[in-house]
Amino acid sequence: MKTLFIISLIFTIWAMNTKTELFPELQIYCQTIESEFSQISEERKKNLNKIARFIKEKYRKGETVNLTFICTHNSRRSQFGQVWAKIAAGYYGFDLEKVQTYSGGTEATACNPRTVSALQRAGIKVEITKLSESATTANNPRYEVRFAEKTTSMILFSKKYNDEQNPQKNYGAILVCSQADEACPVVFGADTRIYHGYEDPKKSDGTAEESQMYDATCRLIARELFFVFAQIQK
Repeated sequence: MKTLFIISLIFTIWAMNTKTELFPELQIYCQTIESEFSQISEERKKNLNKIARFIKEKYRKGETVNLTFICTHNSRRSQFGQVWAKIAAGYYGFDLEKVQTYSGGTEATACNPRTVSALQRAGIKVEITKLSESATTANNPRYEVRFAEKTTSMILFSKKYNDEQNPQKNYGAILVCSQADEACPVVFGADTRIYHGYEDPKKSDGTAEESQMYDATCRLIARELFFVFAQIQK
């Protein structure tokens, strides 16, 4: 009983941590997300709660939470997942050193510029890195992502989910597209494998609805990952 009390106390202290101070425009964007939780279906909430339980269990044990978002090309949805999971963790007061987010694909292509633009429109600062000027990264540029003044930047680029940049064990694998779900019936090294799919905004590329579609997908993934981290504090 004493051990359980101490664990509970530690968790309560953690829950009271100071939230990450986001960039002003992004802060405004995020403040309206909680009011949209009612838009999430009960079926999807059940699935999101699986992710929340995984995170909560790891965090309460004092372990680093590693989340890898996986889609086919690591170009759109998985990149959104990596970024928004990290921002949600900061928004809800998690120790960002203890919550690490990654993304990967069943194959590597490039982080789509439309993905980058949607993140920027949400108030996130994204810039191409100098490293991308080299010949080896010309077709797969690296982007530096920042969402607050006092946090370490994130680097986005396309890679396979088992790339050396990503954790090889003790991580949660979140598959965000049906093709990746089918291609990876087993994700080696993962502590848990959860399929939670999203419609690919790629279908709007080159159309008048392109920006609207990417913004909607960006917002949807943000909303659901904020829901995940909000549940952990209940």
